[in-house]
Amino acid sequence: MIARRTVLGASVAAPMLMTAASAFAQGTPLADITGDAVPITRAERLARIARAQAPMRANGIAAVLIEAGTSLIYYAGMRWGRSERLTGLVIPATGAPAVITPFFEKPTALERLGIEADVRVWQEHENPFAVVAAFLKERGVTGGRIGIEETVRFFVSDGLRQAMPGAQIVSADPVVRVQRMIKSASEIALMQKATDVTIAAYRHTLLRIRVGMGADEIAGIMNDATRTLGGVPQFALVLLNEAAAYPHGSDQPQKVIEGGVVLMDCGCTVEGYQADVSRTFVLGRPKPELARVWQQMKQGQTVAFAAAKVGAPAGAVDDAVRRYYESIGYGPDYDLPGLSHRTGHGIGLDGHEPTNLVRGETTALAPGMCFSNEPGLYLPGKFGVRIEDCFYMTQAGPRYFSQPQPAMDAV
Repeated sequence: MIARRTVLGASVAAPMLMTAASAFAQGTPLADITGDAVPITRAERLARIARAQAPMRANGIAAVLIEAGTSLIYYAGMRWGRSERLTGLVIPATGAPAVITPFFEKPTALERLGIEADVRVWQEHENPFAVVAAFLKERGVTGGRIGIEETVRFFVSDGLRQAMPGAQIVSADPVVRVQRMIKSASEIALMQKATDVTIAAYRHTLLRIRVGMGADEIAGIMNDATRTLGGVPQFALVLLNEAAAYPHGSDQPQKVIEGGVVLMDCGCTVEGYQADVSRTFVLGRPKPELARVWQQMKQGQTVAFAAAKVGAPAGAVDDAVRRYYESIGYGPDYDLPGLSHRTGHGIGLDGHEPTNLVRGETTALAPGMCFSNEPGLYLPGKFGVRIEDCFYMTQAGPRYFSQPQPAMDAV
């Protein structure tokens, strides 16, 4: 049996994780390791709103409308499910924001609201967009450019357009998207904690994988460990043998076999912030072709990390990986065998969020941006290899949340 820290790599900022790993080896029960996680504060959310208002004014946007979802959590700390009834946040270019919600939901909205904000309600027979328009009129906004957050549904933006015929409905991306791409130190700390939980859950799970197990059984062990460690499981994708050749898997029955590939792509949240980590290994001795491809994919991840320089366009990271892969016979481009998807995606409150490490992406890399690094190699009909670790940009360059898997050791 190999040492757990050798298989998966440890987070350099997580001494508690090493203690947990030692406990696993001794059979000690898992315990919550998130007790020191610090939630996002009310003050930070209010500061986010204040910072959003400056680019609103600079871009001539009189107000921004945000629907239930992660942007509502980001600015208002308010977790809310979407339905046919509008609950949303309106941020004017100056002054305090307002939450718009059904009258019968007001007590729950006040309970969940994480900032000081006016709460405006509408009755079941009333038009909620008229309530939005009335609030904005009080703030002196009867027309002009109204920014719509990118995930807002059509009926919401169209309803506002009809309620404010003098307004121009525009994208709020120059405000919301740009702001959310740059993570604060407190956001990065929560993503680090989520990664620590995920790595610890991997260590627990890998010790328990046996020949004959199915993908669902392995995923269940991983999710149970994640919960016990204090995380909220988001996904536990387990791809076995040939299924690993298809990035999001296959519906065909899968079982762990001696010498077969086990590819796991798992993540959780801590205080809403995401982790995303993939590991590929084998029970028994890997065949020479598999060992060779694993090392090539690991080098691809190293190439991507080296290309992630402050000021470089995000697409340059993907370009560097594809140049390397093509130089050793893969591709070209997205052709298989090779890398059939982007090198990485943004991550934060959402598992996938702007911007991406993909060809043609001109957004300059900047401190605070967070990405996955996962340039997998896929050989249809055979197997696939994906090692994924997320990193965040600093002034000095990228820094990993989790250390990449160093070797494909037998378990």
